Amino acid sequence: MLLMDIELLSTIVLSFVFIKILISASTQLGLQDVPNSRSSHKRTIPRSAGIGFTLAIFLSTLIFNHDYFLEYMHIYVGILAIALVGLYDDKFNVSHRLKFILVILISTYVVLNGVLIETLGCYFGFDIVPPMALAIPISIFAIVGFTNALNLMDGLDGLAGTLALIMMVVFLMIGIVHNDVLMITLSATFVVALVVFLAFNWYPASIFMGDSGSLTLGFTISILSIKSLEYLTPAAILFIVALPIIDTFIVMFRRIQRGQSPFKADKNHLHHFLYKTKLNVKVSVMMLVYIQLTLSVIGFQMRESNQTISLIVFGLLVFLFLSLFDQRFKYRQKKKKIKNK
Repeated sequence: MLLMDIELLSTIVLSFVFIKILISASTQLGLQDVPNSRSSHKRTIPRSAGIGFTLAIFLSTLIFNHDYFLEYMHIYVGILAIALVGLYDDKFNVSHRLKFILVILISTYVVLNGVLIETLGCYFGFDIVPPMALAIPISIFAIVGFTNALNLMDGLDGLAGTLALIMMVVFLMIGIVHNDVLMITLSATFVVALVVFLAFNWYPASIFMGDSGSLTLGFTISILSIKSLEYLTPAAILFIVALPIIDTFIVMFRRIQRGQSPFKADKNHLHHFLYKTKLNVKVSVMMLVYIQLTLSVIGFQMRESNQTISLIVFGLLVFLFLSLFDQRFKYRQKKKKIKNK
């Protein structure tokens, strides 16, 4: 217990120190976020705080929890590798295709080392247990999908970090309830690191997490989600990590509706929709944070509920969001006003 406390304290101190260094040296390191057409900020901001808090977690765990680190070294190597991919993208702005391939390769590495989805749940009395030939690609798809989904939510000060914090806290609670060392340690270190980061990232942000942060958080949460399948139903986990999944589905669905590539970048995410409506970063962020908090609590409470009903409810939830967050509504209103003139 004492070692765990020291590990957490070390994570807090190192996160603070590394983030402060990144802020002061961002110009020399070439780690600055210059505003573009899709940015919500108007000035150049330091970025890549993600590599700071990831290194803090990696070093603290390696030094103060060495035996545990060696047992789960494949997970920590995967996390650090993802952070480095994000850092490389933050500095050199690599192609989406290359970044996607690297994320797939790192995800494949952790899946082949045991981070595997062994069940898809029980529906209408039937257990869906994929054979290994399917379980491996399904697991890779889940990790890559959620890693990119959280990355896409990183659009407003404090948003992705706070959403990740909520999910990590829930996974920490699950780990404590079931005395799962990996879930407790991994979640707890990320929770304290995120609290430090958010002190710098809350509006108006003095630093962004960058891809080194958002990719790392999405990757880690996907690993915790797969690990929690030992204790929770798949449908419950969908609620715990709901918002990035729903956001990605809606955005891709709308792009396909317009005859565009589902992977084309745009400003049609949930946070863009709210920001355009409210024109207030804090209000937009807090609305999404409260939604995610509510959904995560629901997921935790329904961890032993009927899986068929839970999945149907989640499907209805996606349909509700698809109807409410419709970017086309404002254009229809404009056209209607023009027509009436």
